[in-house]
Amino acid sequence: MSDLINSVANRVQSSCNNIYFLNTTFFNVFYCFIRGIKLGNNNQFFGFAFFKRTVGSTIIIGDNCRFRSTATSNLIGVNHKCIIATHAPGASIKIGNGSGFSGTTIGAFCQITIGDNVKCGANTLITDSDWHADDARSAKPKAVFIDDNVWLGYGAIVMKGVTIGKNSVIGAGSVVTKDIPPNVVAAGNPCKVIKPL
Repeated sequence: MSDLINSVANRVQSSCNNIYFLNTTFFNVFYCFIRGIKLGNNNQFFGFAFFKRTVGSTIIIGDNCRFRSTATSNLIGVNHKCIIATHAPGASIKIGNGSGFSGTTIGAFCQITIGDNVKCGANTLITDSDWHADDARSAKPKAVFIDDNVWLGYGAIVMKGVTIGKNSVIGAGSVVTKDIPPNVVAAGNPCKVIKPL
């Protein structure tokens, strides 16, 4: 009997989630449109993502991407909504097709390019800057490039000036401060290559 009740509860929850998903997707698509963000086709939003485009900057998102911004939209746990933001005129964020983000923050002061089919695990951060341009100890922003089919594990941080090659996997909790070649598993703080794929 408890399995039957659980099954019915799961179906009700799924129906409610689908209605919520449709509403949040519509809102996010409209919000991107009025903010001047170029959004491709068939993107999905689970919850309300936060987008900020500084005047004179660009944010371009390809087709079939997913943005998970609610605590249970990824059952490993999402601790904040997706934040996609440019912070300076001339900055750019470009995201390819089929990529997925769960509570991911992408903050660009110059350039962040993310390829196709990139998986960003829950609560990941991708940034091209030290974030304190007014502090003399802060160096200039440097572009970040993440190639196709890269997988960033839970809580991974990708810092400025980094290129991650195709098909590579970055372990959970890693801090990527130097380039990672294609087709490897890398992890740690600082992130280092562990083995080839």
